[in-house]
Amino acid sequence: MAVTLKRLSSIAPFVFKIFPLSTPSRFSTLYNFSVSSINQTTLHIRPVNPENGAEVDDAQEFLKWQNGGGHFHKSSCIDPTVLIEIGAIVHSKSVLGANVHVGSGTVIGPCVTIGQFTKIGYNAALSNCTVGDSCVIHSGVCIGQDGFGFCVDEDGNLVKKPQMLNVRIGNHVDIGANTCIDRGSWRETVIGDHSKIDNLVQIGHNVVIGKSCMLCGQVGIAGSVMIGDYAVLGGRVAVRDHVSIASKVRLAANSCVTKDIREPGDYGGFPAVPIHVWRRQIAIQCRRSNREKS
Repeated sequence: MAVTLKRLSSIAPFVFKIFPLSTPSRFSTLYNFSVSSINQTTLHIRPVNPENGAEVDDAQEFLKWQNGGGHFHKSSCIDPTVLIEIGAIVHSKSVLGANVHVGSGTVIGPCVTIGQFTKIGYNAALSNCTVGDSCVIHSGVCIGQDGFGFCVDEDGNLVKKPQMLNVRIGNHVDIGANTCIDRGSWRETVIGDHSKIDNLVQIGHNVVIGKSCMLCGQVGIAGSVMIGDYAVLGGRVAVRDHVSIASKVRLAANSCVTKDIREPGDYGGFPAVPIHVWRRQIAIQCRRSNREKS
């Protein structure tokens, strides 16, 4: 026992410093938000370099939110009406408006802005994005991660292209479970107001989607696509990169868009063509098949 005490006494006594933490009033003044109404004293354990005693600059300072039991960074700006469920976490400098609901297991990354009355389900991940008012983001959604962009160097190796821009989600947008929306590389990825996105949809970087669009399950949109307003994409529609689709276009399920669609109307097939052309193609194939059988 004496040997153990002697060893402990030789360890530097200030490996961790403990500081009282107060609510940062400058963010409350700027945004008219109240960061927290915690009544008890909160302590912050700040790690220190044991070699020179210097404080670590990137120390994380998280508090427990009084409404729901989740945690938030002290530099975030959160309206008092926000519900952050247990297991959820809000990172530094994020802004959450009135009546936002953050489900358990969800991570709100640094500098994310979420508009009022928006509801986020369980185990979602939001980073590098702004979300408008009255949106619904279902469980498992990932927004703001790097897009799939690579180039080939002189040695034939794949080198990642920088993905530095954000995702901008409009107002009254619904995003289904396990949908992924990539951040932009040369322009922001944008989802227009009142658009509705089903489960398991992939939206690549730099995609711009207009207002009141509907994307059904398992739609895949490659990078840098532009889609106008009031477009409807049926289940499992695929859109190649750098394609433009006009407003008021409807695409039948399992269609594949390989070139620009400039006129409104209904389209289908692979490659997607006007719907009456596609139906004629299917009819011709059926006739040929019946002739061969006979």
